[in-house]
Amino acid sequence: MVHARKRVRGASVKNESTIVTFMKRILTSLLGAAAVGLFGVSTVNAQDAKPDADGFIRDWLMLAPIPLAQEGAGAEYIVADQVANESALKPKAGDTAKVKDKELTWKKVQSKDYFFDFNETLGSPQENVAGYLVAYAVCEEELTGVTALIGNNDQARLYLNGKEIFKYTEGSTLEKDMSKVENLTLKEGANTIVFKDINEGNNWQACLRFKDKDGKPLTGYTVKLTP
Repeated sequence: MVHARKRVRGASVKNESTIVTFMKRILTSLLGAAAVGLFGVSTVNAQDAKPDADGFIRDWLMLAPIPLAQEGAGAEYIVADQVANESALKPKAGDTAKVKDKELTWKKVQSKDYFFDFNETLGSPQENVAGYLVAYAVCEEELTGVTALIGNNDQARLYLNGKEIFKYTEGSTLEKDMSKVENLTLKEGANTIVFKDINEGNNWQACLRFKDKDGKPLTGYTVKLTP
């Protein structure tokens, strides 16, 4: 009889432990859901991002500022590599790049608005400089008939999967969708985007989004910051 009572008592303790564990899991799930609802925060796939509702990419890797030796020569510098093999760049956060006599580090950045503001991110106005933004657009399937919509200040150059798809050699102020490149293909898997932007003076900003073949903002892919 003594042994029987011990077994029953042990089973009771085990059941209580199971209930406590179950309740903890429920509480954790509820707290997580509340955090998402109240603060827009989620720990699931925290390193992945999405374009915003209008299709603009807001998460990037940035390498900047790169001083340019000659003032007012953005049209010349935009067609020349400021970093070796710029079309083939595939950095991750923390990687370094040798630029002339300086070593710069690739950093994760996020824009507050549809456009990315280099000066605001760097904390001080920069003039006669170049910078790079890189992101990896990961698609679940191949997407054809895609249009890239670009805004830049001043000169800009855009590469997709190692190929130049856009070049702007004039001085400019930022406008949403000021330029477009049509009939692009985003392959299944990771697509490497390299966005080079030069600032001769004043504001230094850039923006990029994609639209699908029906002209709707492309939002269904994932933006990653590792190749």
